[in-house]
Amino acid sequence: MATHDSAKKRIRQIKRRTAVRGARLSRIRTFLRNVERAIAGGDKEQATAAFRAAQPELMRGVNKGLFHRNTVSRKLSRLSARIKGMAA
Repeated sequence: MATHDSAKKRIRQIKRRTAVRGARLSRIRTFLRNVERAIAGGDKEQATAAFRAAQPELMRGVNKGLFHRNTVSRKLSRLSARIKGMAA
């Protein structure tokens, strides 16, 4: 266990940052799940709307350091291609 005040503070900070990071990841996963459900349901309009809502959330994840920008770009590109490939 930590004995120095600075080490105790770091433990408190890490716990707080972990909670914030977990909440952000959960929120992003929810947006992605909504897009996946809409694609699986076959509703192109709903899928497009869900995709548009998910885009800024994913990019916010990049800015906050949760994901690498190329990873998010790849995910968005693949989701977009799947939506475009759906029947109108």
